[in-house]
Amino acid sequence: MVQREWIPQSVDVSVPSMARTYDYLLGGAHNFAVDRELAAQVERIMPDARSAARVNRAFLGRAVRHMIGQGITQFLDIGSGIPTVANVHEVAQAADPTCRVVYVDKDPIAVAHSELMLADNDHAAVVHADMRDPGAILDHPETRRLLDFDRPVGLLVLMMLHWVPDEADPWGLMSTYRDALAPGSHLAITHVTADNQDESLTDVTDLIKDSRSADQLNERSHEQVLALFGDFEVVEPGLVGCSAWRPAGPGDMSQTPGMNMVIYGGVARKR
Repeated sequence: MVQREWIPQSVDVSVPSMARTYDYLLGGAHNFAVDRELAAQVERIMPDARSAARVNRAFLGRAVRHMIGQGITQFLDIGSGIPTVANVHEVAQAADPTCRVVYVDKDPIAVAHSELMLADNDHAAVVHADMRDPGAILDHPETRRLLDFDRPVGLLVLMMLHWVPDEADPWGLMSTYRDALAPGSHLAITHVTADNQDESLTDVTDLIKDSRSADQLNERSHEQVLALFGDFEVVEPGLVGCSAWRPAGPGDMSQTPGMNMVIYGGVARKR
């Protein structure tokens, strides 16, 4: 359970946060009773929701290692969430200790715990900002301290864009971020989809809508998610169920076939 002295005063612990609910589904401890209750309701509708969270987390590691294999040593993780295990800096710096990582999240709990985790890491930092304000992220002093946008950057936007409604123009936002990147940069995206899903995902979407959470789920089609990559070259095997993106072993996949397809994942390169 989260230590009370670590809770920023601005946090309303009576309203669920999807970042904290996701943390709980991943087995983390930085969540409140209201988040655990929402997670329990999600699991009653979708019993294997934890495995969907797990395969997304496994995708993160594979995407980061792929980018490192392409020579990338600096990463921007937007919507990074609450630190659990196998975070971007842990994966990247295990392969190359010189890798630099900037995390971004709007959730104050995620930011507070990231600051604690990174206190002794000079090559990583966290920025408290909303992805809908690209300037606040790209021009932040910590971003500019750690990242050189004249060189390739690995941009990760995982399990994030489905919280951005159409009226906030996620495609336009991603165009701004893509334009800031140098040739050779890579972009990884995961996004919930209703393609080929049963009514349980609609029920989960309705549940979140009724939960008073500020985060609301916006499922999108394969075509809509693919458009978020713009003119970047999508690498093989393309935009697929994230567990099917270059799996390294059985642990990268759910034993429930539907959970392997509820989240699309892909990586693309800027020419």
